[in-house]
Amino acid sequence: MRWALVKVCLAVTVMVVVAFAVPLALVVKETARDRAFAGAERQASAIGPALAITRDHRELQRVVAVTQAGAQDRIAVHLPSGATSESGKSAESGKSAESGRSDGSGSGSGGELRVGHSLAPQDRVAAARRLGRASTVEVEGGYALLRPTAVAGGKVAVVEVFVPDKEVTRGVATSWMVLAGVGVALVVGSVAVADRLGTRMVRPAERLAGAAHDLGEGELDVRVPEEGPTELRSAAVAFNSMADQVVQLLANERELAADLSHRLRTPLTVLRLNAASLGSGDAADQTRAAVAQLEGEVDRIIGAAREQRAKSPGAAHSAVSDAAEVIRERMAFWSALAEDEGREARVAGVEQPARVPVARAELAAAVDALLGNVFRHTPEGTAFSVDLHSGGPGSDAVIVLVSDAGPGIEDPQAALRRGHGAGGPGSTGLGLDIVRRVAESTGGDVRLGRSVLGGTEVRMWLALRPTGGRRRNHRLRRRARRWVRR
Repeated sequence: MRWALVKVCLAVTVMVVVAFAVPLALVVKETARDRAFAGAERQASAIGPALAITRDHRELQRVVAVTQAGAQDRIAVHLPSGATSESGKSAESGKSAESGRSDGSGSGSGGELRVGHSLAPQDRVAAARRLGRASTVEVEGGYALLRPTAVAGGKVAVVEVFVPDKEVTRGVATSWMVLAGVGVALVVGSVAVADRLGTRMVRPAERLAGAAHDLGEGELDVRVPEEGPTELRSAAVAFNSMADQVVQLLANERELAADLSHRLRTPLTVLRLNAASLGSGDAADQTRAAVAQLEGEVDRIIGAAREQRAKSPGAAHSAVSDAAEVIRERMAFWSALAEDEGREARVAGVEQPARVPVARAELAAAVDALLGNVFRHTPEGTAFSVDLHSGGPGSDAVIVLVSDAGPGIEDPQAALRRGHGAGGPGSTGLGLDIVRRVAESTGGDVRLGRSVLGGTEVRMWLALRPTGGRRRNHRLRRRARRWVRR
């Protein structure tokens, strides 16, 4: 596209230069010619007054000699009768010319008297005298201007002015070189301008094509600068918007795959615990091995699905659910397993509805992740509790506290980093990441600490208003902790 634009501009500029430069060159040539012949006309006109006064040979010689062309021996005067005598010769030549004139006059032959050096053919001189108008004759080395002039007695004399070729073409070569230089400069300038304009249009298009190729190769972070012509800026805006949508869709798909896979760990935990109580035997060992293999496959699916999750948090969920109802439902599921393992389970604060800006399925996945961690990373018989605290109408947040009496977490900060895990070997570290994402989608957060039961306390803070800051909810969090310790 760039070279096509350059070629088009080059062709158009060359045609314009040729269309104007060639006629202008011809005009320059004709102007120089006209200037040369106009000067010859002036030189011939300077002889006219002398011819009207006298026909004396010596006087005419002096008049011719004082002119610029006569000084260069380029003027000849053809009188209507007499012999020939040339100006600019030696005295002997002058005497010979005068003798010739005397002989010619005396003979009555009607011969012509000529003053100065003549190059024009005699027949052309006679034709100019006969027709009575100026004419130009091409002679050796240039041109001869023949200008008839009336003299006394009703006769006609012809003044001949020689115009050399160099006078006719004086300044033409220089003018043509200037025109050629201007033409070349115009062509080069047009090519440079076309190249710059082409670059301005082509580079954004090349960047757009390259970004599309990179996006197709899997580089999801590629974006196009919104610059260049209006059409290309619009294309860049559309491309960036499309890339953002693709990234968001892929992130949502990976999150959904990871979350669904993680939810499978809840029934797998039950299966693993039930398989452990089957006792000995081949069937029991095969069941436990199958459950372990299935759990390992689920862990690999979770890890592969979550590896390429987008770093930026997703858009806030627009759904609303009742946190109290979700916790009651999930505790009903986990309480049966807790009874089998001899765990004391306590739930509080779920008597009143507590609506939060989280989809029901997302909140259930977060609660299952918290309770699953308790069963997976604490010994059998370890007590745990789930507390829900809501400040009632006008509150800024809802807090979910899951506490256990287990050994606790050695490094809470590392446990919150995705992929590190809080339970040592065999932990994917994705359970707390699900909880964190759900909390951050509302503008809240997740904290780990030491519980009143002696083990780990996980606090999931769900903000009800995005503008509510942590300082505004400090009193609410403090009250929630006091309430949990009762």
